Amino acid sequence: MREDNKSKIPSPTNKNDKLQSKPWFWPSVYAAIAVALIGLIFSYNALIGNNEQEQPVAVNNQPADENTVIETNAQVETMKFPFDETKLEQVSVLQDFYDITADEETREKALLVFNQTFSTSSGVSLSMNSEPFEVRAAMSGEVTEVKLDAFTGNQIIITHPNGMETRYSSVTDILVKEGDEVIQGQPLATTTDNEWNPTAGVHLHFQVLQDGEHVNPRDFLSF
Repeated sequence: MREDNKSKIPSPTNKNDKLQSKPWFWPSVYAAIAVALIGLIFSYNALIGNNEQEQPVAVNNQPADENTVIETNAQVETMKFPFDETKLEQVSVLQDFYDITADEETREKALLVFNQTFSTSSGVSLSMNSEPFEVRAAMSGEVTEVKLDAFTGNQIIITHPNGMETRYSSVTDILVKEGDEVIQGQPLATTTDNEWNPTAGVHLHFQVLQDGEHVNPRDFLSF
């Protein structure tokens, strides 16, 4: 009798077996797992998307460095005369820049003669009552070369940040050296004469180059 009563008590295992035997059991389990996985994927994508949107904002909020401020506030210099501007009225142009489009008189004034050989002037030759005068930097820049040549005249070459270059020839008592940083108006040397252009006497031969090409200094200065 006791054995018969025990056999009639249903066991938990038997209930689980009955659930698993139902046709809808396993599809429900798989569906629940699929829903959970889809939820995890959407959550992950949402988290990544928020991080990507926030990243540019953090970059844009970074303060500008000192170099950026300097470039923004930098001023473009206007070329000045390569001498004391208060003495402009005393300066005369002995020889002009040779411009093929200029009138005949100007072109003749731009020809240089040495040993009965003509050559064209690549700058302007300036005189101040045939007396020595102080040569000054027309713009700020770096002294890239100092040529010492008594025959053609010593020369100072200054390179400027805007791609320009100024050259000061027929000078003596040079005050700068290669590699020096100079500011606009700074004294560079003193004018003198030379053997290559003796008819000019004491003078300054001033040249301007833009991107490596000689240009007329009168395009920037009113002599």
